[in-house]
Amino acid sequence: MTVLTSAGVADTDQRASATDRLLNLVTRYGLSAFGPIAVSGAHFVASIVFLHAFSRSDFGLFSFLLVIVPFCLSLNGALLGPSITSRDAKSGMTVAEDTGMHLKISLVFALAASVAVFLLTLTIRAQPELAAILGCYGGMMTLRWVGRCYAYRHHRPLRAVSSDFAYSAVVVVATVTLSMLHQLTAMYAAIILFGAAASGLIVFGRDYLARQFWPGRDGSLRAYGLVWRDMTRWSLMGVALTEITANAHAYLVTLISGPGAFALLAIGTLLMRPVSLVYAALPDVERPAIARAIAAGDHARAFRIVKEFRTAVGAMWVATVLAASTILIWFPHLVLKNGYGQGQALTVAAFFAAIMAVRAVRTPESVFLQAAREYRPLARASLWSSLVSLVATLLLLLAAGPIASLGGILAGEALMTVNILALSRRWRASHG
Repeated sequence: MTVLTSAGVADTDQRASATDRLLNLVTRYGLSAFGPIAVSGAHFVASIVFLHAFSRSDFGLFSFLLVIVPFCLSLNGALLGPSITSRDAKSGMTVAEDTGMHLKISLVFALAASVAVFLLTLTIRAQPELAAILGCYGGMMTLRWVGRCYAYRHHRPLRAVSSDFAYSAVVVVATVTLSMLHQLTAMYAAIILFGAAASGLIVFGRDYLARQFWPGRDGSLRAYGLVWRDMTRWSLMGVALTEITANAHAYLVTLISGPGAFALLAIGTLLMRPVSLVYAALPDVERPAIARAIAAGDHARAFRIVKEFRTAVGAMWVATVLAASTILIWFPHLVLKNGYGQGQALTVAAFFAAIMAVRAVRTPESVFLQAAREYRPLARASLWSSLVSLVATLLLLLAAGPIASLGGILAGEALMTVNILALSRRWRASHG
């Protein structure tokens, strides 16, 4: 009887432990994914409204904006994210000096992002006033992203989620309201996006904002040199090469054929936006956790986080593909209007679903290697894939048109995934 009772208690404890782990997993990913999903939903609603309210050229312009601004956020994350999350690895610098250094770098980068977005949108024939507001939006979004990084760094995920929610609410409410009043224009849309980004930044509070815009004497731009040399130059290179691999079609099609030609491809980007934003946001949560596990020598825990990460992105991919298929097959009028064929849209969506599937395999392993500080090997792994993506996309675009150019992106993504999986296997083998 005693043996049976003990066994029963053990089984109950194991079930309770498994339930607790499942609840913790759902809570962690649910909370971290809620913000990006809210932003994704807001962009989806806004893009649907833009699709029906704007000309094909203006819709292509705003779709291109939602490619280049996330690229700025990725560059910002590469420039600041790794060093923020591994602050303890830097000796001889106080917390105040470290924070001041990062906030000063973030201001410089925000200015650079504003100028880059302004020049790119001006290049594709946006009006100067419109391009200026879009540039300010790009800079404000990078500052908001830094605020999110610090919120996660200081274990305040609710603050980051609140920022995402505030941004999303302003985008949806303002866009829908102006659309219903038949007052929505490209200029008003740009103002809405800028106002939403500013609202999301304000959520981080007066103290943070005062420090963000006036970092004070603590820290210096010069102090960042050591961080740049040891860490972030390689992560920045990796992000830039990854962007070439993933979005060469957006830049080549828009710059060569114009924003109107990119508009059809943007429908595929629009439908896959939920999963792409989760791919971009979850690393901010998981990279520090994996880094802590590796630093503690608990490789089993680090591998378990990667496995959970892969499960989460896989589930999001399935949900996104099912939703996209449902919309295009049974409710095409939601995302298509005159000039956008259903057959073409399905082909574009299929390409993007395949691209995102490959990316779902790669992203958790890439984040693991970033946490393990393998920035240089990651950058090198991205080099050949970026060249393949760029050359193949350009050749397919010139030979067969914009839709076929997505084949170049798929080829580059596949090669990058193979390279990163090989790197991950080698790291695991060498570290037990």
